[in-house]
Amino acid sequence: MKYVGEASQEELATGEHSTRNRVARSILDHGPSTVSDLAGRLGLTQAAVRRHLDALAADSVVEPRDQRIYGSRGRGRPAKVFALTDCGRDAFDQSYDQLAADALRWIAAAAGGGERGEAAVAAFARARIAGQSEGYREAVEAAEPDQRTEALAKALSADGYAATARSAPNRQGEQLCQHHCPVAHVAEQFPQLCEAETEFFSQLLGTHVQRLATIAHGDGVCTTFIPRATPQTTHHASESTAGRNPA
Repeated sequence: MKYVGEASQEELATGEHSTRNRVARSILDHGPSTVSDLAGRLGLTQAAVRRHLDALAADSVVEPRDQRIYGSRGRGRPAKVFALTDCGRDAFDQSYDQLAADALRWIAAAAGGGERGEAAVAAFARARIAGQSEGYREAVEAAEPDQRTEALAKALSADGYAATARSAPNRQGEQLCQHHCPVAHVAEQFPQLCEAETEFFSQLLGTHVQRLATIAHGDGVCTTFIPRATPQTTHHASESTAGRNPA
């Protein structure tokens, strides 16, 4: 039985996480801040603020810096301030998603809308992948044939996709799993981004691949089935199924 005022470990952890977000949000709203600044704004003790800042710094969300002084500086060392890192700012800033979606809508409208608009977005998606392809191609071509999916997963992880490769359940091939997708919110509206990526995987690995699930469609992981290489599996994925879950 839990008495009034008694909190479970899960509730305590949730409260800690919420307060930690408030600390980071305050830095986002007000700029680099001292421990004293944060304590005053948030109604916390300086000891509590330092504890949360240590956790945020360990997660690469904030970093300490010397306070920038404008004009004459008094005696003593400048106070330390805490600023958001690029990683920390990205966690709050979703405006790029809206910007990208607006740009793709403009491309579609400028091409005339309808099928022409969809084709224009698809052409952009392929061009985007082509611009990123060199590093992936080098990684895959340098690997042994049976290690190419793993090499692709490592290259994708380096770009923030948190990708892994594993044997498929039927052992007739492998599954390339992407646990994060930087463009998932935009791909919900423009599946051409997923389709272009799947086509690229097919071309890069030299075999037909099948997209089984995507984060953009509400799945937890983007999963692509890659059959075991044979001399016959050299054709590419069709556009009709490349970015969509199978029926």
